[in-house]
Amino acid sequence: MIAKRYGSKLHSVTPNFDARAMNEIGFRRDNEWSEDADEFFSAYEKVETHDLTAAAEGEVQGEAEEKLLESLQAQLDAVAKTVGDDAVLIIESEQGVDYPKTRHTQTNQVVGNENRLYFRFTVEPSLRAAVYRKR
Repeated sequence: MIAKRYGSKLHSVTPNFDARAMNEIGFRRDNEWSEDADEFFSAYEKVETHDLTAAAEGEVQGEAEEKLLESLQAQLDAVAKTVGDDAVLIIESEQGVDYPKTRHTQTNQVVGNENRLYFRFTVEPSLRAAVYRKR
């Protein structure tokens, strides 16, 4: 299960990575689980941390950004699968503090006799997630 803190509570979430959205790296509450944050952190301890990042490039801006987000989601899914039923994966990146954002640079490349744009995308800062298990 993946969870994220909203105020004084933790809620289960599903990733919502969309290249067309204003905030490309997002999470949506799924209302399957929630718990008071203080109670959770007193009963669980952090056992692992993961800094997830990705990079992609290509000639089409939308496709390059989509590849980046697919790579990041694949990494998050892989970590979530290893967590098991007795633990919770908490997204620790905080909105307005260190929340990941896609960044891009574009360059001109000459291909044959044509100038073409080339796009490079990265995620900065990395998406921080931690595994918590019962004490």
